[in-house]
Amino acid sequence: MADKAQITSVEAIEAFRAKLIVYLSQVRPAVDEVSNEMARTRQWLQSDQRGVWERELRLRGRRLEEAKQELFNATLSKFQQSSGLQLMAVQRAQRAVHEAEAKLGMLKKWERELDHRTAPLLKQTEQTQGFLTTDMARAIAYLEQVLRALDAYRQVASSRGVSAGGAAPEPPEETP
Repeated sequence: MADKAQITSVEAIEAFRAKLIVYLSQVRPAVDEVSNEMARTRQWLQSDQRGVWERELRLRGRRLEEAKQELFNATLSKFQQSSGLQLMAVQRAQRAVHEAEAKLGMLKKWERELDHRTAPLLKQTEQTQGFLTTDMARAIAYLEQVLRALDAYRQVASSRGVSAGGAAPEPPEETP
């Protein structure tokens, strides 16, 4: 075991620690934003869009029922011209209902796909957040301890006459 530490650059450790702190201050918000964006997308699909298309389906269903009622009334009144128009209105309303049902079905499929595809990514994001929060915080604290220990060593070494580079000063040459 060596008697003296061979410290060449405490400044390099200090610079690394400072850059690590800056890096963490920049990367944490980015990782948080990814996680938040995933949650917002899920919320948009599950609540916002589902609500929109469920309301639209109800509205289009009511319009279909109204168009069918008007066709029934026109058929009872025996107006051939208005029956044709009412029949076209019913067909148009049926297409609108089918379109809303298809969009709602597609939305449900997207929800399943989103969960299936993002689950592994969300897990990795959470692991990265944990790493950044705990492990990197420990690394910064460890570097701080190293710097304090090296500073204490420097002070001890300088009080004993050892240079900061870890080597003892050369003894003066003796002359006979």
